Amino acid sequence: MGLNSTPMSERITIGLFGRMNAGKSSIINAITDQKVSIVSNVGGTTTDPVYKSMELLPLGAVTLIDTSGLDDNTELGKLRIDKSLDILRKIDIALLVVDVTVGISKFEENLIKEFKDKQKQYIIVYNKCDLIESVSDLKETETEIFVSADKNINIEKLKNKIGQCLKDKTKKHLVGDLVEKGDVVVLVTPIDNSAPKGRLILPQQQVIRELIDNGAIAVVTRETELEITLSSLKKAPKLVITDSQVFKQVDKIVPKNIPLTSFSILFARYKGELKTLVKGVKEIENLQENDTILISEGCTHHRQCGDIGSVKIPNWIQEKIVKKINFDTSSGNEFPKGLSKYKLIIHCGGCMLNANEMKYRMDYATKNQKSMINYGIAISFLHGTLQRSLELFVNELN
Repeated sequence: MGLNSTPMSERITIGLFGRMNAGKSSIINAITDQKVSIVSNVGGTTTDPVYKSMELLPLGAVTLIDTSGLDDNTELGKLRIDKSLDILRKIDIALLVVDVTVGISKFEENLIKEFKDKQKQYIIVYNKCDLIESVSDLKETETEIFVSADKNINIEKLKNKIGQCLKDKTKKHLVGDLVEKGDVVVLVTPIDNSAPKGRLILPQQQVIRELIDNGAIAVVTRETELEITLSSLKKAPKLVITDSQVFKQVDKIVPKNIPLTSFSILFARYKGELKTLVKGVKEIENLQENDTILISEGCTHHRQCGDIGSVKIPNWIQEKIVKKINFDTSSGNEFPKGLSKYKLIIHCGGCMLNANEMKYRMDYATKNQKSMINYGIAISFLHGTLQRSLELFVNELN
């Protein structure tokens, strides 16, 4: 994905599910008008989930996920099924593809129950309707449609149906509801050895874009130039947003009458879990000798010396808690299924994960009676700046 593309985490996510050879890959190829997935008469051709990002009117930026057949009874097939069902936690809507010449069985009924249990919107897509003699007798419902991927029958109608299902998807604010047109917002973006070469990290990019969309003025600086930046402004900024790693330094520079928060705090709020994450911070003080903390990141990257997740946060915790603490790490799409060994989970801001995936991880931790906090909240607490970073959101936290 290019640097100017809509991030995966911001795209509406559509998953295609069904039996082997029902035509899932053909459907995704027809929707995208491209040969994204391999199509074959041999069942089980799609092995791992295939992701395709595109613009789908009237929804805009979407990601389509083609999963492997869920009726593969081989040992390898069972592993693929588990991976396909994991996709459910990420999606906004499920397309259940059914071979119309075979119809719905107990297998599809169980899938529909799975969709309902996980509160996922779904459409039953009866494929291969060109093989039915009396197509005119097929009656569609709000959650059913008859198509032919091979003959391109009703594919546009399917796109419109998907659009209708998700047209009321609520747009959340990252920072837009905190500013007005003409407000100046200063963004503090340290450039150290862990910063990506030649570009800003995704949270910084997204905040800048939303500020611009709302007519605010974004002023970007490093912490080393923050004082001169503030003194050069004709009026005080409406807000200062900083990277969590330099919050303590920035806190000393920014006057107390100017609201100050971090990119990580904004993302915790954006994903809808700020209140729960803040509650979990008390577990840092409750750590005991040889407790284990899981540090989880939503993306995969080359860890360098001074890495925030694997080096800096563990070191800051050990400085505050004078006890032996153990640390495990996870990254990317994988999130541990067993959490019993962990006293606390510290998660990144989740900029690479969509809200559905972050909600799943939060709910899974809660179900297992484990507290989760994110990097920004942990760092602010460890540096004694949490209260100030949350002042903007006092009403939301009460």
